[in-house]
Amino acid sequence: MSLRKGILCAGCWTLDQIRIIDHWPNEESLALTLRTDKQGGGSAHNVSIDLKKMDASLPVYAAGLLGKDVAGDFLVEQAKLSGVDTTQLQRTADATTSFTDVMSVESTGKRTFFHHTGANDLITPDHINVERCRAKILHLGLLGVHKILDEPWKQEVNGWVEILKRAKSVGLHTNIEMVSIDADVNRRLALPCLKYLNSLIVNDYEAGCLSRIETIHNGEADADACMSAAKHLLSIGAMDFVIVHFPGGAAAVNKSGDEFLVPSINVKPDLIKGSVGAGDAFSAGVLYGVHSERPLEQCVLLGHAIAAASLRSETTVGSVTTVDECLRLAQIQLG
Repeated sequence: MSLRKGILCAGCWTLDQIRIIDHWPNEESLALTLRTDKQGGGSAHNVSIDLKKMDASLPVYAAGLLGKDVAGDFLVEQAKLSGVDTTQLQRTADATTSFTDVMSVESTGKRTFFHHTGANDLITPDHINVERCRAKILHLGLLGVHKILDEPWKQEVNGWVEILKRAKSVGLHTNIEMVSIDADVNRRLALPCLKYLNSLIVNDYEAGCLSRIETIHNGEADADACMSAAKHLLSIGAMDFVIVHFPGGAAAVNKSGDEFLVPSINVKPDLIKGSVGAGDAFSAGVLYGVHSERPLEQCVLLGHAIAAASLRSETTVGSVTTVDECLRLAQIQLG
């Protein structure tokens, strides 16, 4: 059997319709749209494009379901232009391509999402053929915004578990991406997946949902609580490591007992254009490190470097560059 290489980014592909606004308005009041943009979005899109920008030689595979419409054409074209393998990026006439209206406040970079699931609701485990893909890693998401995958599938509690079980059976490293939705829904969907994961990369809110540990106090992440949540999640799943990321840093723990609290990169406020896609950029950096078989702490540093680079753009993937350039910008040297 040939050695596996590359990363399969499967699940959520959506069109991001980005609006940079002057402030977040109260109901029935007015905010000004300062600029608009159109970009691909969703965890599978963002991570796949980031990975190809980081390293054009890395095989990256896409899997998902798009409508037979202009938005779907745009996403396929963007993936192909980046060098992503689109063999499993399928099309349907039964629904429109998923889209998200992203409202990003210019002065703070904070964003709010209005999401239409569209064709993502029609994805089934059979749309993602892990058996024929030669990737080394499966990055799968987003749990909670795919109707069929969120429901029971044959004998499994949900479609996500079915995909992960198939992936594990053929030797892929498995990782999921969550979304910050209702805590009970997150627990119902994600907890059954933990025994089929090699890694879990989540934010402070998602870690708090799954662990029932209060990770956010007075609106700010508690680093020690994030570490406690990471350790708890590691203990109840089959993961090699768990990383909980938050604006100020990341808490990481592996099954060997290593623990790391790694601060984020200090990006000058005048360089920050937006935080859309920063979480996906972090995941891309970590997974690139995993693919390269780097130690856990170096994987976290790679995540921070790619996330910091992503903050320099108002869009999801606009300012991510090569790994070496992102590390240089972050003033990080890896051994």
